[in-house]
Amino acid sequence: MLMRTDPFREMDRIVQQLSGASGTWSQPSVMPMDAYREGDEYVIAFDLPGVSTEAIDIDVERNMLRVKAERRPNSNKDIVQMELSERPLGVFSRQIVLADTLDTERIQADYDAGVLTLRIPIAERAKPRKISIGGESDRKQISG
Repeated sequence: MLMRTDPFREMDRIVQQLSGASGTWSQPSVMPMDAYREGDEYVIAFDLPGVSTEAIDIDVERNMLRVKAERRPNSNKDIVQMELSERPLGVFSRQIVLADTLDTERIQADYDAGVLTLRIPIAERAKPRKISIGGESDRKQISG
């Protein structure tokens, strides 16, 4: 239901690491996530520690889900002399291609303890259903 690999994202990550553009080698270029099916919905959880809800933007257009978040410094850099900075700051984004079988009109988002959780229900038209079979007694002749 979800795109499992994104070769372009992997290439961007490798280029950033080799060029040092991301700042440090341990700095992630995107937000880590888990995706799994739970009953009649898909759940996607993004790790966003230290990000306020006001700094998170979620939108969906057709079957493309975009999540963007910005982690800002906690203190005024003019006053504080930073001794060590390993937590990445800036804008993080993630794009996920959703299957047509998901109901993008009913996505629910929750944010708790630094984890953004999206719940995407499976569309009714994609759920398995029983189809009844008409018997011989149901046959009718059409006269013209």
